[in-house]
Amino acid sequence: MPIMANAKKALRQSAKRQRRNQLAADEIHSLRVKGRKLIADKKEKEAAETAKLVSKKLDKAVSRGIMKKNTAARWKSRLAKKVNALGKKA
Repeated sequence: MPIMANAKKALRQSAKRQRRNQLAADEIHSLRVKGRKLIADKKEKEAAETAKLVSKKLDKAVSRGIMKKNTAARWKSRLAKKVNALGKKA
Protein backbone atom coordinates (compact mmCIF):
# COMPACT_ATOMS: atom_id res chain seq x y z
CA MET A 1 0.00 0.00 0.00
CA PRO A 2 1.19 3.51 -0.72
CA ILE A 3 2.42 5.65 2.14
CA MET A 4 2.54 9.14 0.67
CA ALA A 5 -0.66 11.12 0.19
CA ASN A 6 -0.13 11.67 -3.52
CA ALA A 7 0.46 7.94 -4.06
CA LYS A 8 -2.75 7.13 -2.17
CA LYS A 9 -4.67 9.57 -4.37
CA ALA A 10 -3.11 8.12 -7.53
CA LEU A 11 -4.22 4.64 -6.43
CA ARG A 12 -7.80 5.88 -5.84
CA GLN A 13 -7.85 7.59 -9.24
CA SER A 14 -6.49 4.51 -10.94
CA ALA A 15 -9.14 2.28 -9.37
CA LYS A 16 -11.91 4.69 -10.32
CA ARG A 17 -10.72 4.86 -13.94
CA GLN A 18 -10.38 1.10 -14.10
CA ARG A 19 -14.01 0.64 -12.98
CA ARG A 20 -15.25 3.18 -15.52
CA ASN A 21 -13.24 1.64 -18.35
CA GLN A 22 -14.37 -1.87 -17.44
CA LEU A 23 -18.03 -0.78 -17.47
CA ALA A 24 -17.59 0.65 -20.97
CA ALA A 25 -15.84 -2.50 -22.19
CA ASP A 26 -18.54 -4.72 -20.68
CA GLU A 27 -21.27 -2.67 -22.34
CA ILE A 28 -19.56 -2.99 -25.72
CA HIS A 29 -19.17 -6.74 -25.21
CA SER A 30 -22.85 -7.23 -24.37
CA LEU A 31 -23.93 -5.13 -27.37
CA ARG A 32 -21.70 -7.19 -29.69
CA VAL A 33 -23.22 -10.41 -28.36
CA LYS A 34 -26.71 -8.96 -28.81
CA GLY A 35 -25.85 -7.97 -32.39
CA ARG A 36 -24.58 -11.45 -33.22
CA LYS A 37 -27.75 -13.02 -31.80
CA LEU A 38 -29.93 -10.69 -33.88
CA ILE A 39 -27.95 -11.61 -36.98
CA ALA A 40 -28.36 -15.31 -36.20
CA ASP A 41 -32.12 -14.76 -35.79
CA LYS A 42 -32.15 -12.87 -39.13
CA LYS A 43 -33.62 -9.69 -37.63
CA GLU A 44 -32.17 -7.23 -40.12
CA LYS A 45 -33.57 -3.95 -38.82
CA GLU A 46 -32.70 -4.57 -35.14
CA ALA A 47 -29.25 -5.86 -36.09
CA ALA A 48 -28.55 -2.71 -38.13
CA GLU A 49 -29.60 -0.48 -35.22
CA THR A 50 -27.45 -2.46 -32.80
CA ALA A 51 -24.48 -2.30 -35.18
CA LYS A 52 -24.85 1.45 -35.36
CA LEU A 53 -24.90 1.69 -31.56
CA VAL A 54 -21.88 -0.60 -31.25
CA SER A 55 -19.96 1.56 -33.72
CA LYS A 56 -20.77 4.66 -31.72
CA LYS A 57 -19.69 3.04 -28.44
CA LEU A 58 -16.47 1.72 -30.01
CA ASP A 59 -15.58 5.17 -31.36
CA LYS A 60 -16.18 6.65 -27.93
CA ALA A 61 -14.00 3.99 -26.30
CA VAL A 62 -11.18 4.70 -28.76
CA SER A 63 -11.37 8.44 -28.10
CA ARG A 64 -11.17 7.81 -24.35
CA GLY A 65 -8.21 5.47 -24.72
CA ILE A 66 -10.09 2.39 -23.50
CA MET A 67 -9.51 0.48 -26.71
CA LYS A 68 -7.02 0.50 -29.57
CA LYS A 69 -8.11 2.10 -32.83
CA ASN A 70 -7.43 -0.92 -35.05
CA THR A 71 -9.24 -3.32 -32.73
CA ALA A 72 -12.36 -1.15 -32.80
CA ALA A 73 -12.12 -0.80 -36.59
CA ARG A 74 -11.82 -4.58 -37.00
CA TRP A 75 -14.84 -5.25 -34.78
CA LYS A 76 -16.92 -2.60 -36.57
CA SER A 77 -15.96 -3.98 -39.96
CA ARG A 78 -16.82 -7.57 -39.09
CA LEU A 79 -20.19 -6.61 -37.62
CA ALA A 80 -21.06 -4.36 -40.57
CA LYS A 81 -20.10 -7.10 -43.02
CA LYS A 82 -22.45 -9.55 -41.31
CA VAL A 83 -25.32 -7.04 -41.17
CA ASN A 84 -24.86 -6.16 -44.85
CA ALA A 85 -24.81 -9.83 -45.83
CA LEU A 86 -28.06 -10.30 -43.92
CA GLY A 87 -29.67 -7.47 -45.91
CA LYS A 88 -28.63 -8.97 -49.25
CA LYS A 89 -30.05 -12.39 -48.43
CA ALA A 90 -33.47 -11.03 -47.54
